[in-house]
Amino acid sequence: MDDRAEHGGPRVPRQRRSGAAGEPAELRFDVLGPVRARRGEEQLATGGPQQRALLAALLLREGRTATAGELIDALWGEDPPSQALAAVRTYASRLRKALDPGTLVSESGGYAVRGLGEGALDLARAQEFAAEADKARAAGDLGRARETLNRALGLWDGETLAGVPGPYAEAQRVRLEEWRLGLLESRLDMDLEQGCHAEAVSELTALTAAYPLRERLRELLMLALYRSGRQAEALAVYADTRRLLAEEMGVDPRAGLRELQRRILQADPELAEPSAPAAEPAVVRVRPAQLPATVPDFTGRAAFVAELSEVLAAAGGGGAGGVMAVSALAGIGGVGKTTLAVHVAHRARPVFPDGQLYVDLQGAGARAAEPETVLGAFLRALGTAESAVPDSLEERAALYRSLLDGRRILVLLDNARDAAQVRPLLPGTEGCAALVTSRVRMVDLAGAHLVDLDVMSPDEALALFTRIVGEERVASEREAALDVVAACGFLPLAIRIAASRLASRRTWTVSVLAAKLADERRRLDELQAGDLAVKATFELGYGALEPAQARAFRLLGLADGPDISLRAAAAVLDLPPEEAEDLLESLVDTSLLESAAPGRYRYHDLVRLYARACAERDEQASGVGAPHTPFVQGGREVAMSRLLDFYLATATGVYAIERPGERVLDHLSRGDYPGLTFRDRGQALDWLFTEASGLLAAVQQAGTAGMLRRAADLLLAAVDLGESGISSRQYVRAATAVVEAAQRSRDPYAEGRARLMHSHILGVSGQFTESDREAGAALTLGLAAQDPVVCAQAPNQQGIIALYNGRHDEAEQHLTKALAAFRADRNTPGEASALCNLSRVHLATGRTESAVSLARQGVTIYERDDTGMALRLANGKYALGLALTSAGEIKPALRALTDALGMFQDARQQLWHGMTLFRLAELHLADHGPARAAACAEQALAVLHGIGGDWRRANVLTALGRGLHGVGQLDRARVCWQEALSVFETLRSPEAADVRALLASAPVG
Repeated sequence: MDDRAEHGGPRVPRQRRSGAAGEPAELRFDVLGPVRARRGEEQLATGGPQQRALLAALLLREGRTATAGELIDALWGEDPPSQALAAVRTYASRLRKALDPGTLVSESGGYAVRGLGEGALDLARAQEFAAEADKARAAGDLGRARETLNRALGLWDGETLAGVPGPYAEAQRVRLEEWRLGLLESRLDMDLEQGCHAEAVSELTALTAAYPLRERLRELLMLALYRSGRQAEALAVYADTRRLLAEEMGVDPRAGLRELQRRILQADPELAEPSAPAAEPAVVRVRPAQLPATVPDFTGRAAFVAELSEVLAAAGGGGAGGVMAVSALAGIGGVGKTTLAVHVAHRARPVFPDGQLYVDLQGAGARAAEPETVLGAFLRALGTAESAVPDSLEERAALYRSLLDGRRILVLLDNARDAAQVRPLLPGTEGCAALVTSRVRMVDLAGAHLVDLDVMSPDEALALFTRIVGEERVASEREAALDVVAACGFLPLAIRIAASRLASRRTWTVSVLAAKLADERRRLDELQAGDLAVKATFELGYGALEPAQARAFRLLGLADGPDISLRAAAAVLDLPPEEAEDLLESLVDTSLLESAAPGRYRYHDLVRLYARACAERDEQASGVGAPHTPFVQGGREVAMSRLLDFYLATATGVYAIERPGERVLDHLSRGDYPGLTFRDRGQALDWLFTEASGLLAAVQQAGTAGMLRRAADLLLAAVDLGESGISSRQYVRAATAVVEAAQRSRDPYAEGRARLMHSHILGVSGQFTESDREAGAALTLGLAAQDPVVCAQAPNQQGIIALYNGRHDEAEQHLTKALAAFRADRNTPGEASALCNLSRVHLATGRTESAVSLARQGVTIYERDDTGMALRLANGKYALGLALTSAGEIKPALRALTDALGMFQDARQQLWHGMTLFRLAELHLADHGPARAAACAEQALAVLHGIGGDWRRANVLTALGRGLHGVGQLDRARVCWQEALSVFETLRSPEAADVRALLASAPVG
């Protein structure tokens, strides 16, 4: 009974379409798991194993009749019972009663399943998804193909035809499992094509353990490891595979696997990344008649050139459906709108053989060109005698459109002020087109094809700089050249000015220019050459703003974050969000501000510098601040103070949701500006992680005595940003800035809190020596300032670091001191934290029973308070899981760690998510489950990528090696242990001895 379809997947019964609404619920069947039948939500009785085997055999016959003999062979093979025929009839009769009438039919001495609704069989749906994925992949839509294959794979619910006996079921089970693995390999192959290498390693590690002889999975694992920078492990996979195939089957790896090993050994550059998509087809070069000359060193912008050329080609060729085409380019001054438009217009000349018109409308200046004046010039250019040019705007526009009728002409309207200036100048007939450039987005220009022109990509910017300066000078100072174009913000005008200055000064090196541009306060002054100047370009736009717009432009430029949310901007401007949004959107329309995403705004780097220069020049100041601050007392400092208050109030609210009952909340500053409130924990965390860059930038900027304490408290309130590992580096920079400013201001309160948080995040990133030093300094300052937060948390941090470094007596002393301080402050969550940390000290010193007891005390406190402190409870469950694992209580340990894992994931604590996976790997090793251990360790490596520090990574590698060794991947295990040993030896960690012992005892593959 071979039921294989043409495309490689299994065939299924023909199915009819589902009935209309109101009809009885239709039958649905599952075979990709236990054989089941349902009517709507109702589970139908399918009988015992033999009866389910009969149903499965009929479902897989594609609606064709199976004779009684075929069914007997399917159920019992060559040794049927004496009453086999009677049994088949009985099973069929029972199924007929359970299913809808007419579903199981008798025909020609056999049976068939007929009339199923569309998608009634899970296998049919899987087949449809697989076919859809094939089409999507063939069309180059890998994202949709992956998603569709995942939907197909998600239909499996355990083993195919689970619990169904008989030779037919066994054959189908093998075939369908092979098909599933093929789909899985296709999806993994697409994962790698889309660059998801690190994510795929974990899944492939588990699959190669489950299917050790499947070479395609080994090949994908090698490629994923290689692209993840783990070349030694990739080669070790090949060595393991070669040894296993020789031992189990007496063969060598197939040619594809051998070729991949060779390419890895040779570091074939084509293996490093997925193949790039096919290049856009070249656009036919065109040449207009009346346009300014295109620049000889035009560089980049390939996508925009292709897009605009396509629109123009469709218009000039009569493909615009009878409508004249208008393309409006908008962007910041200096972004290259005119250069691009002129270049595209030149290329479009063959499409518009009847002429090309050009005018600079001077829209950015104080006196923009009048439409009637422009029309007079256009009419004369089109052959109209001076005496025949009408006087009024309406008559000139009408004659202009009449002259263009039936002709194919391109009109380039450069530097337009607004849509009102442009409308009279547009052609009105098919075959013509207009290109418009403006600093304003012409959303009110009906039917226009809008194009927002951004700065160049780094590669394009470097290419433009090189074309102007010369390859020889740039080649020897590539890094300096990259610094130059980055300092120019990748803005074409700025790059052209900088390159022209360098090209005219033969004694300068690229490094000299880079050094000059490194000073932000002088950068705009450096970016001028001849009559070109970046500052002058921006000045035109700023001078045209209304007073409220100009104030918003100046003040928002003070904030250092990469972008700013609407609510944060409203705080800076001290306006209701609705009024702030109107102002910000008007600035977006002028291209002085960019809309980064709905409700978020950003400046181009050079525009931000110009905005700050405007604030220093135009914003009223009532005093002078410290020399190290980016703004002075008065309007600027008050605006930034409001922003800091907004972030502090909102982050405090998030902290309260995450850690209810924490006494820290009672010890935080209260600002004058209110923050946001949140309906739930998820919304609060969304805000915190979205605002991370802007919030931490505000902390780093708060360098005046009046703002220092609030900045230090904001570090405390936003600790999740550093603790998660995602924003650790920026958090450390912010904490360091507050420490330095507090030292200058001699503020032990702010310095102690900033050092405390600095210590905490250094510990998170694995820098234990530095963390210990900072915690000690914080405690000294905290005692001097009588700060209960620092006096409790600093010794807690010292205890953790001492534990990591194996100084167990010292760790216990610190944690006992922390426990007393938390209790003195009536901080029960802090008390529970210290108890859980003490549990780990007891565990490390062999006091397993008391370790379990201490961890349970901590968890009891968290659960007793039960005020939603999921994150704190996760820490307690984590400590309890470690203690129970050591005590040999595997099942309760697994429950505790699994609970902690879910809580850490919900709290977006990436570091502790990864560490809990590592602890689960250790648990599975203790429970003799090496395959599960390896899978958890691989997941931990992926989650901890780039965070947590080398010491934690080495511990995970050690566990991964033990798991791999347990499933027979000996060479790869040795690679993991060698890498871990190298880390431990560098750090002089005691774990090095354990890893040496593992390497010494492990056989060489």
